[in-house]
Amino acid sequence: MRRTLLKGGLAGLWGLGAGGAAAAPSMAGFRAPEETHRHTRTFMQWPANRTVHDDADFLDDLQGAVARVANAISDFEPVVMLMDKAQERGARAKLARAVEIWDIPTDDLWCRDCGPLFVVDGKGGLAVSRIRFNGWGGKQTHKNDGQIAARVAKRLGVPVFEQPLVGESGGVESDGEGTLIAHESCWVNPNRNRESKAVVTERLLAALGARKMIWAPGVKGEDITDYHIDALARFVRPGAVVIQMPEKIDPTDPWSKSAFETYDILAAATDADGRKLKLETLPEPTRPRVKADDFVASYVNYYVCNGAVIAAQFGDRDADAQARATLARLYPGREVLTLDIDAIGEVGGGVHCATQQQPTA
Repeated sequence: MRRTLLKGGLAGLWGLGAGGAAAAPSMAGFRAPEETHRHTRTFMQWPANRTVHDDADFLDDLQGAVARVANAISDFEPVVMLMDKAQERGARAKLARAVEIWDIPTDDLWCRDCGPLFVVDGKGGLAVSRIRFNGWGGKQTHKNDGQIAARVAKRLGVPVFEQPLVGESGGVESDGEGTLIAHESCWVNPNRNRESKAVVTERLLAALGARKMIWAPGVKGEDITDYHIDALARFVRPGAVVIQMPEKIDPTDPWSKSAFETYDILAAATDADGRKLKLETLPEPTRPRVKADDFVASYVNYYVCNGAVIAAQFGDRDADAQARATLARLYPGREVLTLDIDAIGEVGGGVHCATQQQPTA
């Protein structure tokens, strides 16, 4: 398929704007829709790089967890798994027949961060807003992962908006109607962007076609992502946010302090249309199967696909049940499926981190 190169030639859609900055989706009427917008398909990535995952047994477990997520989603919408063709035979043994495989090489599984961030114009137009991925501030090899968004766009034949912004789309949440929430720690950070907060804000709003940014400080240097917002808080719909909260603040724990700080900021904020945000809370599991300090046990890191919500369960019976009931209430009419994805949590992520939706234009 043909990739439309939007460089310097398509008036009103692409080219270099004033000051040499690449034209933004917002300039052409494009925006990143909220995740409940209907999907054409889900993209995922097959973890394969042995420099990143040097334990063969653990890599097999990790691939199994990725496959469970893909197989569950494939009951509701098409799923494409990206991988080097050399990985296909082994992967096919784990993947449902409905999961399509594309020969686009990967390093790791984090499609939310490396994959294409799609934007739509409400008139049938679809494009990719390409934020520059640099391995979470140069923390991990990304020779293949850094090319995934462009390669998917080329295969689909969709336009690409190249952004003067470094980061990952897992680090920002969009309500689809003009409002973004994010942690400063993973955007206003010299390992991604050396510009001022004002410049980063302007570029992030332009990249997602939004009008208002709600920042919380976040936490720098404690995990590879510098604290992506999608592990803590997510838009359920415009005007409503769900956030995972501990029972009480632990002043010695930076994650606990940041959660309460983010909660207070969101509770006091208004969105792009002047609405106060309604906050819903999810519990933290207190008795998960995995006890490691760096294990990510986020119920909020779920994925909304056509007709379903795919979420994690961690072996804490009470917290798992409460989280599932809350998600069912927040997403009426969608089936809520909870999966054991502990291997993904052990490497710092969840279901949302492993997925990237292609919205229907």
